[in-house]
Amino acid sequence: MLIGAGPVGLTLANLLGGYGVRTLVVEERETLIDYPRGVGLDDESLRTFQSTGLVDRILPHTNPNQVMRFVDAKQRVLAEIAPTSQPFGWPKRNGFVQPLADAELLAGLRRYEHVEVRWGHRMESLEQTADGVTVGLSGPAGPSTVTAGHVVGCDGGRSATRQLMGVSFEGTTSPTRWLVVDIRPDPLGRPNVDVGADPARPYVSVSIAHGIRRFEFMLHADEADEAAEDPEFIATMLARFVPRPDRVNIIRRRVYTHHSRIAGSFRAGRVLIAGDAAHLMPVWQGQGYNSGIRDAANLGWKLAAVANGLAGDALLDTYDVERRRHAQAMIDLSTTVGRIISPTNRRVATVRDWIARTASAVPALKQYVVEMRFKPMPRYVEGAVVHTEPIRANSPVGTLFIQPRVDTRERENVRLDDVLGPWFAVLCWNNDPYELLGPETFARWKALGATFVALRPVTQLHWADQDHPDVVVVGDRTGALKSWFDAHEESVLFLRPDRCVSGACVAQLTSELAASLTGALSLTPGAEDGARPLLHVTQPAARPARPAAVSPG
Repeated sequence: MLIGAGPVGLTLANLLGGYGVRTLVVEERETLIDYPRGVGLDDESLRTFQSTGLVDRILPHTNPNQVMRFVDAKQRVLAEIAPTSQPFGWPKRNGFVQPLADAELLAGLRRYEHVEVRWGHRMESLEQTADGVTVGLSGPAGPSTVTAGHVVGCDGGRSATRQLMGVSFEGTTSPTRWLVVDIRPDPLGRPNVDVGADPARPYVSVSIAHGIRRFEFMLHADEADEAAEDPEFIATMLARFVPRPDRVNIIRRRVYTHHSRIAGSFRAGRVLIAGDAAHLMPVWQGQGYNSGIRDAANLGWKLAAVANGLAGDALLDTYDVERRRHAQAMIDLSTTVGRIISPTNRRVATVRDWIARTASAVPALKQYVVEMRFKPMPRYVEGAVVHTEPIRANSPVGTLFIQPRVDTRERENVRLDDVLGPWFAVLCWNNDPYELLGPETFARWKALGATFVALRPVTQLHWADQDHPDVVVVGDRTGALKSWFDAHEESVLFLRPDRCVSGACVAQLTSELAASLTGALSLTPGAEDGARPLLHVTQPAARPARPAAVSPG
């Protein structure tokens, strides 16, 4: 059962639906929110949407390869973030219209008869037992109760789930307030994002998509929140940027503050939290939304494995272990960037600008910023992973694997994840996974639903060399896979459904690693010998009709 039909809840519902898990989504609102909130998608989120089968429906609501420029009071560029590499198969920065993306996620649930959304229902209570969670609801027809195996609160920063769990929400709230104004049609029409580090009044100007522009302005201490309702005040804010500020169509305006908070625990027995319910961060790197989608990607397959009898309940403990450290790193980065941008003291701002220009003059530092190499990437030291001891600095275990375009014997120029499928995968470079695993271990991982892949140079794609019928042969179309394996000692990878490397080794140790992963993934004895039900991934026969467009205004 999922509490909240925002992007995190809808993404998690699509993942669970695809894994065949009966799911109920409960939302207090009557409909989706129809105004822009989050405005930036990263490559990891698009990869997750790819795994749900909905990325092609979300892409039309995005501005790919969006450049972010930090400018000073005279609008001179201090730094630029414009990454061009796509290691995970998608652009690293994308502007987007969140309500339209949410509508596609909601429409995606129509594919699954075993997924239900109840609008206008509020969670009032929850009680855990040894067998499940009983949730008390209030709704249009009066009070009701639902019993579920697990409950995940995806219900935002004021999460009722977190409060009923009784866990803390530690951190700080900035005293600085910001006025956000969304306008359509875009009065400027230019692409990309400007972040104004102007000590007189820091601001942001961002092109979203579909002709929407967002402005954000820092409010001074003597400016009341009610200023957001004053057309003249807003026109004054816009006048520096818009030729006719009194002739704009404002679709949303409000005052908000930045929070840097993380819950004391992401799990309490059968109840878990995700997204803003688990962590809040300032908007400066656009990672609040994306961190929530990472939560869904990490938690979805684990809930499915437990629900389908493939893994023990202990697997869910790895969700907090893995996500907490990375979420905190994103909070820290976003908070730091905000402190750099926001000073209103002119002397401090002058020093900051000098440092920024000096750093930009150093090619290595400039490239570090341009390519977003400062962004913390997931690297799990503990959790549903198996590391060799001692852990090497360049070990791929606990990191996300790349997603280049590849060829198979049936298809050309396809993204790797579309070959691997939505569940576990065993990849071998220059070897046959059947030979390395042996018949017994191979059969065990086949019973778990794993995909087996033999990676080769594309020149060897059609060379039939004792091919096993359950092994997919993949040709390295771009050379990216060869370059990746050339940089690592390991030639065999066990990939989780979220495309994290759960284990890696040289070829001779494949069978031993497979056995070690059984414990790390909390695989049940029944699932290990194939006695329990296999995981069946739902593959709808036809795409549902497209939903009616959600108006952003």
